[in-house]
Amino acid sequence: MAGHYDFLCEQGATFTRQVKWRDSNQVPVDLTSYTARMQVRSTADSSIVALSLTTENGGIALGGTAGTIDLLATATQTAAIEAGDYVYDLELVFSSTVYRVLQGCFVIDAEVTR
Repeated sequence: MAGHYDFLCEQGATFTRQVKWRDSNQVPVDLTSYTARMQVRSTADSSIVALSLTTENGGIALGGTAGTIDLLATATQTAAIEAGDYVYDLELVFSSTVYRVLQGCFVIDAEVTR
């Protein structure tokens, strides 16, 4: 079952976070050979993706045996998102198996200086 975590992202600023995926014994999961994807939308059923981070587009870096998942959105990417409340989920893919590891709210805090 996916964990729940809410992110606060400052509009127009670089967004970086690191999370660690651990098994039920709190041992980091080896993410070697995994890929990852995360999408941010205004609602779960919205057809518009406000932000897409993947291992393929450089928005997610996986830390192999350390189990770390590094998220990165550039200042340009966050500036392009309208301030407000969104939802997201983060999925890891190994072979043909998809694991939803994290989900929650993704709040874009309005930028004043631009």
